[in-house]
Amino acid sequence: MSSMRREPQGVALDSAAGRWVVGIAVLGSGMAFLDSTVVNVALPEIGRDLGAPTGALQWILNGYLLTLAALILLGGSLGDRYGRRRIFTWGAGLFTAASVLCAAAPNVELLVVARLLQGIAGALLTPGSLAMIDASFRPDDRSRAIGAWSGLGGVATALGPLLGGWLVDAVSWRAIFLINVPVGVFVVLVAGRHVPETSDPTAGGRLDVRGALLAALGLAGTTYGLIEGSLAAGAGGVVVLVTFLWVEARSANPMMPLGIFSSRQFAAANMVTFVVYAALSGMFFLLVAFLQVSLRYSPLAAGAASLPVTMLMLALSARSGALAHRIGPRIPLTAGPLIIAGAMLLMTTIDPGDGYLTGVLPAVALFGLGLTLVVAPVTSTVLAAADPRHAGVASGVNNAVSRVAGLLAVAILPALAGITGERFYDPVAMADGFRIAMVACAILAAGGGLLAWATIRSRPPAPAETHFSCAVGGTPLRPPTAA
Repeated sequence: MSSMRREPQGVALDSAAGRWVVGIAVLGSGMAFLDSTVVNVALPEIGRDLGAPTGALQWILNGYLLTLAALILLGGSLGDRYGRRRIFTWGAGLFTAASVLCAAAPNVELLVVARLLQGIAGALLTPGSLAMIDASFRPDDRSRAIGAWSGLGGVATALGPLLGGWLVDAVSWRAIFLINVPVGVFVVLVAGRHVPETSDPTAGGRLDVRGALLAALGLAGTTYGLIEGSLAAGAGGVVVLVTFLWVEARSANPMMPLGIFSSRQFAAANMVTFVVYAALSGMFFLLVAFLQVSLRYSPLAAGAASLPVTMLMLALSARSGALAHRIGPRIPLTAGPLIIAGAMLLMTTIDPGDGYLTGVLPAVALFGLGLTLVVAPVTSTVLAAADPRHAGVASGVNNAVSRVAGLLAVAILPALAGITGERFYDPVAMADGFRIAMVACAILAAGGGLLAWATIRSRPPAPAETHFSCAVGGTPLRPPTAA
């Protein structure tokens, strides 16, 4: 292991080495991003095949989000300590195995267990992928590289409904999990050849297993209380989460060092992430179900409805990252959520019988434009505001915030919109509930935009000096730095 002081040089995004790093990071994390949305379009079919009520469908989504959100901070810490590439590769292997278990599940209970395992694997994959990106590129290319990673990850997220719909129609809902297997095997075999190892040489002490358990129990109790209507479980979950914060504040080696929030920019960016991603998760959860149940779309047609989002993310996300680097993140992070809010309000005008071009496409396209202004700038802002030595932890915090937001949105929205139980499958009830849910999501998104305007600085702080380690031969890559 060697360590050097940070220098301004680094890998160029347009070089072969840079493309390999971005490609492998995107493929690995893309599996986790894809599974966060690909399941949505298959839920009605899974429910019919396995006889699952609405609450069980929520657990199929939230089981994954639960372990992902609870353990992603620990995953970031493991990467900083033992090597980001190593933990990333372990996560890819576990995710591949868990995907096979999901595909083979004979009942909803075992499917939920397999989804819990997928979430654990995603907690190892996601922070490591971004930390590898942040560690590799020269300062002038770093924002574009993060933008490319965010954009392609966003493409994987947006592509999920389309791919899932096609697989459900052409093969089976089980195929949406088997698609991960060749990708995961490729990542495991190739990462060691093309991604250099980086870590935080100052990381030490005992792992915060107690904190991880408290986070998991607290989120599980809160989620159970919201989905099942259990006040005792919900209150217990909140108490455990408060205990988690108390323990982290007093731990010598916390998995979530609360001092990281001493940066106002970091705290503000994560608050914006929480509010906006709650709105995004609610929309992605319900849109494909609304199209299938109320508008009678096939799974493939419902998935294809979001294709413009994929195209816009692919075309504009890297440019959005570069724009935020040039003018600062405040304007994009204000305009993006406000545009998203407008798109969600436009979705409330979609009625059964409307054609796609006049009823659905305008709202979906507007949503995609707003999303391109959010994903890359918020990620760059979070990393720029954190201590570069803790790139994995900073990435993990931001991912945990977004996943907890999604967890709560999926748990709360069906009850708020009145589409629990059999009403979820009723076309009229689903249409009415979808409109209520989109108004709620629009309020959240608009609130996130106003919050960004009030709290995000126009210019990110200057990157700080740090040290790094590289476990491969040859010229070491640059350390994790601010975007």
